[in-house]
Amino acid sequence: MISAGFPEAAWAVIGGSGTQGCSFPEDANASARVLEDDLVFETPFGSSPPFMLFETSAGRRCMTVRLHGWRDSVSRGESSRQVFWVLKQSGVRKIFSEAGVGSLNPLLDPRDIVVPDDYVDLTTHRDPTPVVGGHLLIMRDPVCTALSQALTRAAGKHAQGRVFGRGTCVVTEGPRFESRAEIRMMKTYGDIIGQSMCPEVWLSRDIGACYAALYIVVNYAEGIVKDWEHEVLKKIFMDDAINQSRIILDAIDAVDDSETCGCGDLRKPTLL
Repeated sequence: MISAGFPEAAWAVIGGSGTQGCSFPEDANASARVLEDDLVFETPFGSSPPFMLFETSAGRRCMTVRLHGWRDSVSRGESSRQVFWVLKQSGVRKIFSEAGVGSLNPLLDPRDIVVPDDYVDLTTHRDPTPVVGGHLLIMRDPVCTALSQALTRAAGKHAQGRVFGRGTCVVTEGPRFESRAEIRMMKTYGDIIGQSMCPEVWLSRDIGACYAALYIVVNYAEGIVKDWEHEVLKKIFMDDAINQSRIILDAIDAVDDSETCGCGDLRKPTLL
């Protein structure tokens, strides 16, 4: 059900550092059509960051918002709840997020792509208050298989590095990077480390939407393989942004809307 005053869109892209080096979606596909821009909404959690409404080359309506690099005086948790409240009002049912991440697995190199199938949430200051509430959010399968497969296939066409269709993302608070001692502990938890995915992965389930993430490795985590260089990280952000954008746009148009994924069965009425 679409709330009055909100644009209708079945899709959303939560933008991060992976597409920061370009204008998404215009730079990646000339057929993508921007319908409305700089849309700010009042929510129960404060004023939202600005959204864009666009249409893909196949005619799918999509809301996009940049969440990486949060606003002054607005916490990441507050911003996430603002964003997901808007997505719920607009009827969004499928969500992609993207970002740059560090490698915890020494076999992963910069420019490799990981479409994670699980996560470990080590954030400490992101308010766990749901947007909708009233449900048990079952997180045994946190990521939508259908969306993940679409991202992995699209990445195979555009990625500059290798593509991995599974892996565990360790999510930390940020904005700082981790110490070497922290990484020695965390490398047993997963394959990549970043500051996205949580609370987005479970807020998607909270609003009844499917979710998948596209992450590009931009550096080795501290103490993994070798020290990373700021200029190399910056170059990956700039050079690979269009490829990341193309992966997302291709994946949106490739998803079969009639396919059932089972994500809806993992949100149950609360017993409390």
